[in-house]
Amino acid sequence: MTVSYQAQVATSNFNCFLKLLARWRGSIYKIIWKDLAAFLILYYSLSIMYRFVMGPNQQRLFELLVHYCHSSSTLIPLSFVLGFYIAVVMQRWWTQYITVPWPDPLAVYVSTLFVGQDERGRIMRRTVMRYVCLCLTMIFTMVAPSVKKRFPTMDSLVDAGLLTENEKDVLIAMDEKSPKHRKHWVPLVWAASIVSRARKEGRIRDDVALKTIFDQLDTFRNKCAVILHFDSVPIPLVYTQVVTLAVYSYFLAALIGQQWVPKEVDPDGHYDWVDYYLPIFTTLQFFFYMGWLKVAESLLNPSAMTMMTLK
Repeated sequence: MTVSYQAQVATSNFNCFLKLLARWRGSIYKIIWKDLAAFLILYYSLSIMYRFVMGPNQQRLFELLVHYCHSSSTLIPLSFVLGFYIAVVMQRWWTQYITVPWPDPLAVYVSTLFVGQDERGRIMRRTVMRYVCLCLTMIFTMVAPSVKKRFPTMDSLVDAGLLTENEKDVLIAMDEKSPKHRKHWVPLVWAASIVSRARKEGRIRDDVALKTIFDQLDTFRNKCAVILHFDSVPIPLVYTQVVTLAVYSYFLAALIGQQWVPKEVDPDGHYDWVDYYLPIFTTLQFFFYMGWLKVAESLLNPSAMTMMTLK
């Protein structure tokens, strides 16, 4: 989940960034601690078995396996594959966020360009914006589970005041005739019809104002369509599978390849005279690579992530 922290880094004081590193909510520690705990448990289990359980012949075989896994782990281009994948996912998520069709600009134009303070003019302005909010709600119910839970049926939209009974009947009849096609655009057609009627009644001063409102409606509709496209056209599954397999296979190899064995076993190998007990740099690698992967998994569905951000 996106967590705001700008207020904590208002200055470039080093203590501010130390406080950020210690935060738990929305942190890398919260997202990978279970995976890190499982990795370290398996790592120390193999280490204990090598030191205290295995016999000399078994230790020798294990040492050869350590050397093989360590030398072969460099064959996985993890940094390149994972870095490019993260870039694609982050760009997709940010594009999704900035494409959210906020109704505020359209509300400003409707309030400004519609003239007349009588009851009919007020109802026309409110109805146009109700249709816009209805369209936005219908879009979010298609892409965000939290909104779908809030508005599971047409009746819930009626109860919320976004839809009338007659309008609900029209949408249901259209859905029965063409059930495979989405109907989110229908409220915008209704809104455009009200805008055209307002121009004929003189409630919109000129054609320039009329075109401005129509342009805003069209921009709103285009953004709604883009959100649906993001939801229906995901990142290719094969790419996600390749990255996930690369990360997990790398750390499965690291479970063995980063084990400590005595220097005398292979003087030309990667082994050290000092037994550090804790795999410091392997743990840091786990933080970086697994953290990247978990961020990508969280942002893989930009529609759901955007709604989490807006909550």
